Amino acid sequence: MNRFFTTALVNKRKALGEKEKGFTLIELLVVVLILGVLAAIAIPIYLGQQDSAKDNAVAAAITNAKTAVVAELVTGDTAAKDIPTTLTPVEAYTPSDEISVSYKYTASSDTFLISGYWVQGSDTTKADKDNHGHTISDSGASIKIK
Repeated sequence: MNRFFTTALVNKRKALGEKEKGFTLIELLVVVLILGVLAAIAIPIYLGQQDSAKDNAVAAAITNAKTAVVAELVTGDTAAKDIPTTLTPVEAYTPSDEISVSYKYTASSDTFLISGYWVQGSDTTKADKDNHGHTISDSGASIKIK
């Protein structure tokens, strides 16, 4: 009788073992580990791409502003000293909600400087490297604020 129960239990275990399907804990841990490594590589690259895109957007915005100011000075009746810091009356320039651009005229050297930075949330006061700040003058190309 004991042999009968032992044989029945062995057969039952074999039948259950063949029907069980799924992943072991080790397999699940390996998958989680692989996903963690991929995320550790991909997230910094993605954030770096965002920063680079913001820098390029600010540089493009101030380059467009410079082009618009020069066009205004060449074709319009506006003098460089009469253009306000917000560049609002400059016809060829369209402001952006994400990028703050300002204009400054220096009478002593008869030059102007255009500064721009990425607006982060409600912080609309600082043009620095943390906000992807750039400047451009009437005679130069875009320079990143260090």
